[in-house]
Amino acid sequence: MSTELDSLYQDIILDHAKRRLNAGLREPFEAEVHHVNPTCGDEVTLRLHLEGDVVRDISYDNQGCSISSASASVMSDLLIGKTVAETEPIHAAFLEMMRGKGQVEPDEDVLEDAIAFAGAAKLTARIKCALLSWMAFQDALVRAQEDSDV
Repeated sequence: MSTELDSLYQDIILDHAKRRLNAGLREPFEAEVHHVNPTCGDEVTLRLHLEGDVVRDISYDNQGCSISSASASVMSDLLIGKTVAETEPIHAAFLEMMRGKGQVEPDEDVLEDAIAFAGAAKLTARIKCALLSWMAFQDALVRAQEDSDV
């Protein structure tokens, strides 16, 4: 990756870490989860609001590093308004990129700003930071769908 591209990605992460889109827990919500990264102590509480099969809101409160905060911001911005089916390939692409340790060529058309975390995928200690909110979203989605089936 070029230094120019690395710099752009770093700017995206820093911008989202400062602005933190969709931060602050909101109602209504169908599921609330709390995830902790025991490696570094990052935490996220995430609420998910679905209307039918559409992700209407993702709100969160987190404490952690800039990668963890930015990842929650990017993820919520990217997934709100999409159907559950539309979130699945995005989630899968992000997981593949992060678990690929810098060896996976991410698809910018799918990941949009989330592609900025490609550099973090090369840093083993930062992978869990970037994945924290994405795993919380997946957990909340499962819980919300289970509750709607009852």
